[in-house]
Amino acid sequence: MTLAHGLTLHPLVRPLVAGAFAAIVVTAPGCGKEEKKEAARPPVDVTALTVVPRDVPITSTFVAQTQSSQAVNIQARVSGFLDKRVYTEGSVVKAGQVLFRMDPKPFQAQVDGAAAALQRNQAALEVARANLARTKPLAAQNALSQKDLDDAQGQYEQAAAAVAQSKAQLESANLDLSYTTITSPVDGVSSFAAVAEGTYVDAKNAQLTTVSVLTPMWINFSLSENEMERVRRQVQDGQLRLPADRQFTVEIELVDGTLFPHTGRITFADPSYNPQTGTFLIRASVDNPKGVLRPNQYVRTRLQGAVRPNAILVPQRAVQQGAKGHFLWVARKDGKAELRPVVVGDWYGDSWFVTQGLAAGDQVVVDGGLRLAPDAPVKVTPYTPKPDSPEAAPATRPPGATLVVNFATGAATLDAEAVRLLKGFAPGMKAGTNPIDVTGFADRSGSHAANVELAKRRAAAVREALVAEGVPAERVRLKAPQDVTGPGSGREARRVEIAVGK
Repeated sequence: MTLAHGLTLHPLVRPLVAGAFAAIVVTAPGCGKEEKKEAARPPVDVTALTVVPRDVPITSTFVAQTQSSQAVNIQARVSGFLDKRVYTEGSVVKAGQVLFRMDPKPFQAQVDGAAAALQRNQAALEVARANLARTKPLAAQNALSQKDLDDAQGQYEQAAAAVAQSKAQLESANLDLSYTTITSPVDGVSSFAAVAEGTYVDAKNAQLTTVSVLTPMWINFSLSENEMERVRRQVQDGQLRLPADRQFTVEIELVDGTLFPHTGRITFADPSYNPQTGTFLIRASVDNPKGVLRPNQYVRTRLQGAVRPNAILVPQRAVQQGAKGHFLWVARKDGKAELRPVVVGDWYGDSWFVTQGLAAGDQVVVDGGLRLAPDAPVKVTPYTPKPDSPEAAPATRPPGATLVVNFATGAATLDAEAVRLLKGFAPGMKAGTNPIDVTGFADRSGSHAANVELAKRRAAAVREALVAEGVPAERVRLKAPQDVTGPGSGREARRVEIAVGK
C-alpha cells in the first residue's frame, strides 16, 4: 500500500490502516444519508389583548389653592376710639351685621352743632326772603332805588347758600356718626380683630379685620409652559380634542380624598406667563353654599371634558423598555411572536397610551412576554381586563359590569361628559342580548320623596339616551330608585348605575 509522497507501508501494517480508514469514512460528519433534526419548540402560552381604538375621556389633575372671590378689608372711616368688638372672630357674618362700634359722642356733638348752624341760617334766610318781598314792589314804584333791590336780592341768595352749606355739613356729620357703627358689607367668614378695644383708630391703623366671601369660591392652579405647549401640539396633531368653547368641568378633590359635591367652570386665564415661575395662572369658580371650602385651602382640581380620539390603551405591564426605547410583543396571525417598537404617551390609570406602532386588530401580549423570542410560536388566550379598567373596551365588558353616570346637583339632564360616556359604551351594549338595568340613587338628606322623584327622572334620561344610541328599548329596564349608603350626599347621591344583566 502506497501513501502520498511515495511512502510505502509494511505488509503487516496494511490491514490495520485500511480498517481505520474505512471507519473514518463511515463515521465522518455529513457523509451519512440521514441527519439528526432539531426538536420543534412548543408554543408559549400567552394572554393577548386585541387592540380596539376608541375615544377616551381625559381627566387632568392639578394641585390648587382656594381663594375668596371677594375678600373685603373692613376699615375705620373716621378717627376715634374703638369702643367694642361686637362679632365673634372667625365666625360667619351676614351683610349688614355690626362688627365694631366706635365712641359716637364726639360725632354726635358735631351733628348737633351742624344742626344748630342750619337752623340759624334758615332763620336768616326767612328774614332775607321777607326783606326781598317788601323791596320788590317799592322798587317797582321808584320808592326805593335799584341798589336797594340788588342788596336785598344779594342778601337772600347769600342766606340761601348758607342754608345749603349747613345742610351739607349736617349730612357729613351724620355720615361720620354712622361710620362709628362698622358693619359687614357682604356675607362671608370673618377674620381676627386687628385692633383691640379702647385703641385710638386713625389712618395709620384703620384696618380692623377682613370678611371673605365663601360662595362662589375661586380655585387657582397653574400650568407650566411645557404643559401648555404639549397640549397645543397634541391638539394640532389630532391626539387630543378639547371641549367646545374650552368649557372644562372642574371637580374639586378635598384633602381627605373625597369629592366636593359642586363642580365649577374656568372663569379666568392669565394672558401672560409668570416670569419667575414660568407658569400660566388659571382660575375656576365653584359654588360653595355650605362654606365647606375656606380661603387659602389646598385642594386638587380635576379638569374633565377633553377626549383622546381613537386612542389605543394597553396595560402598563405589556410594555417593556430597552436600549432603543419602548417595545412590546405582538401575536401575529400566523401564530408567531413579533417584537414591535412603539411610542408611548401618558399613563391612564394602569394603562399606557400608545401613539405609534399599533393598529386596530393587533394582538398585544399582556402576560407571558418574558418567555418570548422573535418568531416564537405562541398559544394565545384572550386577555380579559377588569370591567372598570381603562383598557376594557365597551364591547369587552362582561355581563355584570356596571357603568356609573353622574349628574350635577339638582339636575336631571345629561351633561356633555355623560353624553360622551354613553355614546362610547352604547355600541357594546347594543351588540349584546343581555338585559340592561338602569338604577337611580336618591339622596338621604332633605325631602326623601323629592329625591326619589329626581332619581327616577335621572334614570329615565339615561334610558332615553341609550335607546337613542340604538340599544333596543325592550332590553333597557328601569329599576326602582335606591337610597345611597353612608352620609347620603355628594357624588354618590347623584349617580345612575347601568348594569349589564346575566
